[in-house]
Amino acid sequence: MSRVCVLGGGAWGTALALTALRAGRQVSLWAREPQAAEAIAMGSNPRYLPDVAFETGIKATTDIASALAEAEAVLVVVPAQALRDTLASAGPHLPAGAPLVLCAKGIESGTGRLLSEIAAEACPGSSTATLSGPSFATDVARAMPTAVVVAAKDEALAADLAALLSTPTFRCYSTGDQTGVEIGGALKNVLAIAAGAAQGAGLGASAQAALVTRGFVELRRIGVAFGAQPETLMGLSGLGDLVLTCASAQSRNFAYGLALGRGEPLAGRPLAEGVATAGIAVRIAAEKGVDAPIIAATARILAGKLTISQAVESLMSRPLKAEAD
Repeated sequence: MSRVCVLGGGAWGTALALTALRAGRQVSLWAREPQAAEAIAMGSNPRYLPDVAFETGIKATTDIASALAEAEAVLVVVPAQALRDTLASAGPHLPAGAPLVLCAKGIESGTGRLLSEIAAEACPGSSTATLSGPSFATDVARAMPTAVVVAAKDEALAADLAALLSTPTFRCYSTGDQTGVEIGGALKNVLAIAAGAAQGAGLGASAQAALVTRGFVELRRIGVAFGAQPETLMGLSGLGDLVLTCASAQSRNFAYGLALGRGEPLAGRPLAEGVATAGIAVRIAAEKGVDAPIIAATARILAGKLTISQAVESLMSRPLKAEAD
């Protein structure tokens, strides 16, 4: 594989297109907005990556058929809730045999489908992989050292895609546990909102550490209920991504929670995937028989059914038990 197409002209799509370019690949990129396509082709993305200038060489276009022509791998870098519609548009133009690499993190809010399940429904016959891990688009675009994981049920495909995208500053590990990688990436967004809210509300560093640690227990238990391997959830796409996004306002989810905790207006803020994922995560946990009080409290706060102070009181008054239970 040497020809890579990126679907998505946002910060992460641009950063991954640059990564593929730096890996020596021929790169095309589809963006919805003509201004974005023109800017990316000229070496900037002022809307999503302000103050980041980068090399030229990406063939950016608003014509999805043209972008996909002759692609040997397709990185789908659109928000989770827009994935189904994007694949419906891309499907008729997908080159035979080109794997879909799903690069968003989330769960479809209406159906509870993982992104690989959406892709299987929208593009039957196409193989899929998932790219996830602790990575900020700005860091990747600036070629700062980053490590991620590429997952596919076909482990050989995962290894091939990891080799396709790796550079001296972007290290890709591989795994066959695609479900574990997807669950880790989706649920950490919800916990990042909770961590941000705790900081914004001034609950203290001790409370934030307890919330992240016990939240990770919930993430791990839900993942295992899906059939994920525990070691995957302890890796880059689970614990690694959780550590990154629960400690920096550079994370959209953490920043959203921070504003929520401070009582700031939330309308018009950048997209936080955890907002859409929270409610469906609660439903999934219940269906799997997993107790997830932190995720549930976060969903109720986001829905306006619980205040942060009420959530703290509820969580702190739960019956005492052994830590491992």
